[in-house]
Amino acid sequence: MDWYLCENISGREDAYALLSYAVRHRWKLDRLPEMARTEGGKPYFPAFPQYQFNLSHSGSLALCALDEDSVGTDIEVIRPHHPRLDRRICSEEELDWLKEQEDKTAALCHLWVRKEAQVKQQGIGLTVPLRSIRVPLPPASRLDDLFFHSLCTPEWCACACAHTPTFTLKRVSREELPAL
Repeated sequence: MDWYLCENISGREDAYALLSYAVRHRWKLDRLPEMARTEGGKPYFPAFPQYQFNLSHSGSLALCALDEDSVGTDIEVIRPHHPRLDRRICSEEELDWLKEQEDKTAALCHLWVRKEAQVKQQGIGLTVPLRSIRVPLPPASRLDDLFFHSLCTPEWCACACAHTPTFTLKRVSREELPAL
């Protein structure tokens, strides 16, 4: 699995430009293929069902993950949250883990991106209660047959969820993005 990360984007169009850059580099496609969405909202390339991808953006960040198997990804800027959000997002086990964390805001963001990446990998979106979405507690990175590849900085957290046990991160500057 390959991750492509771009900072300093200016919006959704730059996120799609990052996806275009990624498919050109990984799969040698001349341009971004036409996309469709499954009933659950997961994007895919109808002409290239063998190529799987997922895309996320938050603030000035964009992340896409490409693989030959189903993949989901999420990136979120870490920002303060309402204290009641913990109970909405976390199971009892996760709440216990969260209480032990030094930086609860960053820890909650880390759980959030894992949950979001998993539902995107499954193609179901956020159609189930957040508390019921099971993810491994950091630093664990595997649950059943899924791998949760996380990358967190003091400013943001990202995760890709896939059956693939490893990933490669490629940073792309905004100047490298193609015009769409």
